[in-house]
Order: sequence, then C-alpha cells, then structure tokens
Amino acid sequence: MLTNKNKFINPPISPGDPDLIWETFHENSKVSMFDIPPSDHEVLARMADLAESFSYDGFPIVELPESPAPLAISLSDAITNRSTTKQMLAAPLNLLTVKTLLHYGYGITHDQRSLGFPRAFRAAPSGGALYPLEIYFHSSHTDGFPSGLYHYNPLENHLRLIRDGDQSDIIAQALVSQTIAHEASLIIFITAVFDRSTFKYGDRGYRFVLLEAGHVAQNINLTALGLGLGSINLGGYYDRKIDDYLDLDGLTHSTIYMIAIGKDARVSDASG
Repeated sequence: MLTNKNKFINPPISPGDPDLIWETFHENSKVSMFDIPPSDHEVLARMADLAESFSYDGFPIVELPESPAPLAISLSDAITNRSTTKQMLAAPLNLLTVKTLLHYGYGITHDQRSLGFPRAFRAAPSGGALYPLEIYFHSSHTDGFPSGLYHYNPLENHLRLIRDGDQSDIIAQALVSQTIAHEASLIIFITAVFDRSTFKYGDRGYRFVLLEAGHVAQNINLTALGLGLGSINLGGYYDRKIDDYLDLDGLTHSTIYMIAIGKDARVSDASG
C-alpha cells in the first residue's frame, strides 16, 4: 500500500525468534560494506594450497568417454517438463550415460588457465570460481563397469572406485524414504569442502556453497530428462550416516544434497 509515490508500508511479518539458528546464520552471513576481503594475492595463494578435485590416488580408475551423449530434447522442453519422478525403476546405466550426467552437472566446460584464471570453468556457476563441491555416486545397476561407490574427477575425466559391490542396503538405512535406494539406477551425492569457499567469503561462503549445489542438481535433473531418465532430489537423509558411509568428517567436508536417477515407471509403462 502506497503512502506516497516513494514510500511503502512494510507488510506484516513474523517478529523473528533469536533462538532459531537459521535466523542467526542468515543475519551473520549478510555482506557489509565494512567487510575487508582477502587480497587477490592471498586468494590465489590459498587456492594453490587447496585441491581442485580430490584425486583418490591408489583407488581403481574407470575412464569415462571423451564426449557426452547428445540430449534428445531442447532446453525449453527440459525445463517445462522437469518434475520429480513419482515411481522410479532401476535400469542398468552405461558409462556414456554416467559421463553425460556428471559432465553436464559439474564437468569442465572450458579451461582458461593459460590466460591467468586459476581454475578451469565448470557447467555450474560458482562464487569466485572456487568450486567447493565434490561428486560421488553409487550404483548396483551398471552396464560395462563394476557396481559400487565412485568419486568423479572432472579434471581427469575419470572415476575412482572407492568401494566395490552393492551397498544399497546401507544407503537405504540412511534415507527417510528407504525404497529409493533400491529403485534408483544411480544415487548421486553432492558434498562440500566448505573451506574452498569460506576462506574467501566467510559465512557468506557457506551460502554460496548451498546455492552451487542447487545449480548442479538442476543441471543433473535437466540432463536426466534429456536422456529419457527421471530424477528425485533428496533432502530426506540422515546426514551423519551418509557422511560416515562416504568416509567424510561431516564438518569440514559433508554431504549437502543427493539425487536419485532412474527410469520413470510411468514413461516405461506408457511405452509398453
């Protein structure tokens, strides 16, 4: 409601609760004009000390195809038709499909380090191009490579087999909706190495990490649809159990998002 052409009456809002952690965090992570960011020299020096992607040296390597598969639908159709899959069916996925999901999710799109940029650019926007996320996945429904838990290294374009065999039962115990672990072809874990962002941006960097995970998840959702697959974004998981499963400390490195990928049962039924 206007009081004059330049002033508005504030709409009624909750008075807030200082005991709510999210309110405290949101307030403390606001940017102030009095904040003094680290210098470019300090940022570059710290980036040089931080791994661009974990290497998992010594674990078995599975090479990924050089190029992703073409997607069957346009971007506009993917955005319009994206929805959470209500009933998922596990179907074996080959390395080309896995490569396509991971590449369009968080893969390297172009490298301008020769021009002075300290990081190769990826498929998702990242605060300061710091790329604090790591991608893992588990699948017992594979075609041409072993079942197990994998880590994705976009710099090397390969996977590392962290733990072989079907661990769907373990993952199911860490999910609120346990059946998803068995119904999905692939369970993707998006984890965050928080210091890769917070060393530069402080508490604001934690916000940036969460935003980045959302960008990656949407990329994967749209890519799955373009491959004729369905997806379910998972927030209902028991953090400590998933972090223990991935062997993360849960504080400096923790799981912040999960995505299930599989066949959409409704589409499969409709196609016969």
